[in-house]
Amino acid sequence: MASKRDYYEVLGVSKSASAEEIKKAYRKLAIQFHPDKNPDDPSAEDKFKEAAEAYEVLSNPEKKQRFDQFGHQGMNGGGYGGGGMNMDDIFSQFGDVFGDSNPFGSFFGGGGRGQGQGVKRGSNLRIKLKLNLEEIANGAEKKIKVKRHVSCKACSGNGSKNGTSTKTCGTCNGQGQVRKVMNTMLGQMMSTATCPTCNGEGKTVTENCTVCHGEGRSLEEEVISIKIPAGVVDGMQLSMNGKGNVPQRGGIAGDLLIVIEEEEHAELKRDGINVIYDLYINFADAVLGTSSEVPTIDGKVKIKIEPGTQSGKVLRLRDKEIKDINGYGKGDLLIYVNVWTPKSLSNEEKKIVEQLRASPNFKPNPAKGEKGFFGKMKEYFQ
Repeated sequence: MASKRDYYEVLGVSKSASAEEIKKAYRKLAIQFHPDKNPDDPSAEDKFKEAAEAYEVLSNPEKKQRFDQFGHQGMNGGGYGGGGMNMDDIFSQFGDVFGDSNPFGSFFGGGGRGQGQGVKRGSNLRIKLKLNLEEIANGAEKKIKVKRHVSCKACSGNGSKNGTSTKTCGTCNGQGQVRKVMNTMLGQMMSTATCPTCNGEGKTVTENCTVCHGEGRSLEEEVISIKIPAGVVDGMQLSMNGKGNVPQRGGIAGDLLIVIEEEEHAELKRDGINVIYDLYINFADAVLGTSSEVPTIDGKVKIKIEPGTQSGKVLRLRDKEIKDINGYGKGDLLIYVNVWTPKSLSNEEKKIVEQLRASPNFKPNPAKGEKGFFGKMKEYFQ
């Protein structure tokens, strides 16, 4: 499968482009590649959809920020964000880009899918999803219950009794739009607007549905499966197209927005894609060396502590922890060695320590290679 092009490249704008510049670039491409204008070019519809997908992301501040930070992986992990848009989505969501004189309807002669009747869009839903460190590191599939407005089954969402108690709107003659002719200094100009009688539906209800009472929707609880990509961060927002509320009496559903909450781990601390663990050893083990079991996200591993290990030394286990959300490998486990000092000793233990303190081997000697804090940090980054 071919990789997607960068959204900025698709629209031909820079990352610093303003919202108006992004809108203008999309409008130009939408007119250029509109399928009705290019009936002999089978690739025009794909380019039209590609431009709409890019605009859907870059015109939304939250999605734009996520794309700037994580690229396509941040948008598509588990099927979220821009993508999978059909022609109805495009015409209903972005018709306002062209103002009252929507070229999807009038410029291309109207009719078909390009009538631009202003299909309504429902509201978004926002939920918080808690994930533990293991789920964040490896990705997860979660099933959640969501209460949302869905289309009424009794009337198929149009709000009329049995779904058939409607009649053609007499104001717009079923078009969902009314046209106005205005005299200007340049001559007569025609504009279109949503029909005020039927609100763009083209039909009016003669008898309300007895189930939804004319609203065309009902509140139901639904179990939704969410695929979480590996490497998400606390506060990151994912979205699922069409899993929000449907509007009253027909239209397309809004989105389900999923805000990630990272649960604190009992032993490990996250640092980007790396994970930190504080290992405490006693004085004797630091002097003589030992082995120790340390936790990782995937289970415990045994490590060797070399004789003479200094407090503050950082041990690294590579590629053990969190996957990068852009697919650039995995982070490391960083083990910070802390030498624990006892606070109380018996008289016999004190005598032993006094004897050790008098030994020249127990006196710090930088000339023999002992490193201070900055020396250890330099060693770590090398």
